[in-house]
Parts: sequence; structure tokens; C-alpha cells
Amino acid sequence: MSLVLPSSGRRVPCEQCPLRALPSFREFEAQELSFVSSFKTGELVAEAGTTLLSEGSHSAHLYTVLSGWAFRYKTLPDGRRQILNYMLPGDLVGLQGSVIGEMQHSVEALSPLVLCVFQRNRLSELFRNHPGLGFDITWLAAQEERMLDDHLLSLGRRTAIERAAYLIAFLYQRAASVGLAGSRSLYVPITQMHVADTLGLSIVHTNKTLRKLADQALIRWLDRSCEILDVPGLMAVAGWDGLPARRRPLI
Repeated sequence: MSLVLPSSGRRVPCEQCPLRALPSFREFEAQELSFVSSFKTGELVAEAGTTLLSEGSHSAHLYTVLSGWAFRYKTLPDGRRQILNYMLPGDLVGLQGSVIGEMQHSVEALSPLVLCVFQRNRLSELFRNHPGLGFDITWLAAQEERMLDDHLLSLGRRTAIERAAYLIAFLYQRAASVGLAGSRSLYVPITQMHVADTLGLSIVHTNKTLRKLADQALIRWLDRSCEILDVPGLMAVAGWDGLPARRRPLI
């Protein structure tokens, strides 16, 4: 059974957040850090497979991924699913519902997950009193839009093997930016069904496509994960230059 539970005994103060030590995140000013620390109300722990937010639902909270993987998706009435993007440590969850009032997509935990919980009703206070943090949230929303632009380009114009290579290289670079990638390889906790629902391919076509990448020694497919072996090779297959290297906000 999938569960979302309040954290018992694990409370990471914002001042001691392990993500802040990573070079990919910008430093906070003292007053910003003080506000974010008061803005945070606690943490949630979720098992893999947990639906964190459902399309059409309302939530009193905004979240940041502290550890683990999640993904955003939409479904058609007959159950067909389109995965929109993946969420890693440092990513905001639920911003759309906080601003619009109703979620237009669902969010599911891809692995065991820890989320920092923030009060949605204090979001206006953040924008009013801390314009730097308000800009950060706007930047994160714009960054999400840019990534979705790249995903749409891939779905619309890349071949199946180019799409798969782009997706896996993209996930590697996102994971590497938050310290999840080792020096030689990375295990991404996705199944072939996740890949199929991201790329808009049948599971049979996805299997054949991933086998081609494996035959080129670019990836190794395991039971419920993908080992990424050759990122430059994947980028070359996709014709993709990679994500820009820049420091990003962390709420």
C-alpha cells in the first residue's frame, strides 16, 4: 500500500539543508533563509508509487523535494497516461495548484521521497516582503516551461531512438546537478512503462528502442531501473547539447 506520512523524528532545518551545500544552488541572504525556515511547516515521507497530488484536487501546501524522485503526469478518461516531467531534489511540487487553485496534473513518487512542506497561504507574503524569493519562484516556473518546450520538441520532431536518448541524457544531467550521479554511471528508478508514457510510444516500440541503445553500450536496462553508461554518446544520438550550466534557486 502506498502511503504519505508525516516525518517522525526527521526534521531538517533549512539552515542545515544538505542541498544548500551543492554548487548548483544559489546562496540565500540571511533574511531570506529566516523566512523560508518559518515558511516550512514540516516534512512528508512517501513510498514509491504514492500519488502525492491528483489532477483537479486542491492542496493547502506547496512542497520542495528534499530527496528522491517523482514525476508529473496527466491522464485521458480511458486511463492512458502522459508523463510531463520528472522532479528531483530542489524542485517545487504543487506550485500550479498554489497559484491557480486547482491542480491541472497529478504527481507520483517514483522512488521513496521526502518533501519539505510549506504553507500555501503565506505565498503572497513571500512575494510581498521578499521580492528576491518571489523572483526565484518565477524563475523556477520559467525553467519548468523551458524544459517542457524541449520535451515537446523531442516528442514532435525526434525519432524514437533520438527521443529515448534525449530523455535518458536529460535525466542524467538533472540528477548530476543535484549530486545523484556517480563518477561513472547512474541508476535511474524508471521502468520501460515510464519511458513509454513519457515518449508517447507503445511498450513494444519502447522495448525495441531501448534495446538499440543498450546494444550501443549507452545504457544497461535492469529490472526496475536504467543504468546510464555513456552520456556523451546519448547526447550525440539525440543531437542535444545538454542543459545550460547555471546556479538555480532553492526554496
